Amino acid sequence: MYRFYSQATMDFFIAFGVVLGAAMLAGMASLFLWRPPQETMLDIAGRIKIWAVVVAIGGSIDPIRVIESHVMEGYLSPAIQQIAYILFAFLGAHLATELINWLCRNAG
Repeated sequence: MYRFYSQATMDFFIAFGVVLGAAMLAGMASLFLWRPPQETMLDIAGRIKIWAVVVAIGGSIDPIRVIESHVMEGYLSPAIQQIAYILFAFLGAHLATELINWLCRNAG
């Protein structure tokens, strides 16, 4: 059970960090290009959310294969764990996107 919580926490924070880092760096890059940083940060945060989930769960299709193979064999527990990992990663990416939205809306 400890491994599950550990992996779920890592997935959450990896996805959170990908979105937050990408949005912040895109905001810095927009300053060099004389563009409004809030617009750039909001755009990038929304577009990169799904990729943050992919990065957090391993960057490949393997988790989906695990779900498929275990469900077809009748083992639901490993499939439910993989789905939970994906949900935790999505939650981290979504929370970072909402944080960027909040920061950009209150900064201007």
